[in-house]
Amino acid sequence: MFNFLKKKVNSHNKNSLILLTSDGKTLINSKTDVFLKSVLAEFNNAVTKNSGQNKLSEKEKNQILLDLVSGCIFGGAIGDALGYPVEFMKYKSIINEYGDEGITEFDLRHSGKAEISDDTQMTLYTANALLYGETRGALRGIAGPMKGYIFAAYQNWYYSQIGKDIPKIGRNSWIYNYEILRESRAPGNTCLSAIAASGGSGSPENEINNSKGCGGVMRVAPIGCYYAKYGKTFLAAKVGAEAAALTHGHPLGYITAAFLSCLVCEIIKDKLAERKTDLLDLVNETLEIIREMYCEKLHYNEFEDIIKKAIDLSGEIHEDADAISQLGEGWVAEEALAIAVYSALKYKDRFRKGVICAVNHNGDSDSTGAIAGNILGAYLGLSAIDADGSIINKLEAYDVMYEISQDLVKGCEMSEFGKYEDVKWLSKYVYCNYGE
Repeated sequence: MFNFLKKKVNSHNKNSLILLTSDGKTLINSKTDVFLKSVLAEFNNAVTKNSGQNKLSEKEKNQILLDLVSGCIFGGAIGDALGYPVEFMKYKSIINEYGDEGITEFDLRHSGKAEISDDTQMTLYTANALLYGETRGALRGIAGPMKGYIFAAYQNWYYSQIGKDIPKIGRNSWIYNYEILRESRAPGNTCLSAIAASGGSGSPENEINNSKGCGGVMRVAPIGCYYAKYGKTFLAAKVGAEAAALTHGHPLGYITAAFLSCLVCEIIKDKLAERKTDLLDLVNETLEIIREMYCEKLHYNEFEDIIKKAIDLSGEIHEDADAISQLGEGWVAEEALAIAVYSALKYKDRFRKGVICAVNHNGDSDSTGAIAGNILGAYLGLSAIDADGSIINKLEAYDVMYEISQDLVKGCEMSEFGKYEDVKWLSKYVYCNYGE
């Protein structure tokens, strides 16, 4: 039987993967074959997972998965809604407006609800796209690349932002039917212009612009949720990068998205396997994966440097605002991710404190809050961050969020040649008329 071992070899800052037999003989030494690396890594994960003594039932797994996925989705929305009112405010102005601790509770003065921004809107469209693509594959026996479905969903969102209704034949997102998710909530100019002009051509191999704004990374957490149930860490990272690169062509615009998708996937996989790995270790493991996949990309070192800085700062004694100021303001992707990683690591067992930390600074508070909320929500689960529902029921569109979370866990149970028919699922992910 083979023993699969990963061994880091320092060679011009590149990692090599060594495949050994049981007697220690080297079979493969690959620096560039990411696909091979992914296969072996997933094998390792499977072996580790199957070595446990206690096996969870399928029902128990689904319960845990729903708690973590809904935690990730709602956690992101909570951070987004907390940060949205102060998105364009300086830290001093936030303190003057909300007190010495900054904004710590939802600002409900405008509508009586915690208002979400374009961050949560696009996050939900990403989730919708994954399920639409899965359903097309299940019912037709073949599915195209997931990035195509994601771009089509972003087109639906784009039409909603410019006030243009789309014909039902072009509609592939049932959430489009909800007015709140069509409202203009400070959408990013790069997202709008790239969706309008690119036709979905953007990819890590075809960088359509030089934007590294945070609009690519803030929307991809559902990708990690989706692939976690299949144990596909590398695929989560790959699709996360592809989703971001549709609109943000700079390497830092999509490598960050790969990291967030991968981290969410790693967190949920770890919980399902009952390994209880510390969040810091999961962040470092994710960094290793992303290094394997993207270390040859231009600007990769900048990405790794700022994430390592966030990790270091989280373990030191600093005032949060001072620490965050060393990472930036969050308008660009690597800064937004770094601020979120810092906040999540420092307050890994305290969701509320973590998102408060993530939004109180100069800069893009809703995006940094959303990403931190995604990470902490996946790590702690919805039951830990809002056991009685008293927080999430203040959010706009919370019913849509929970339904999307349930669907991400359930998946499409129909098949091309099967007799079972789920009318509700069909109305969502085939006819896209649910909610009308």
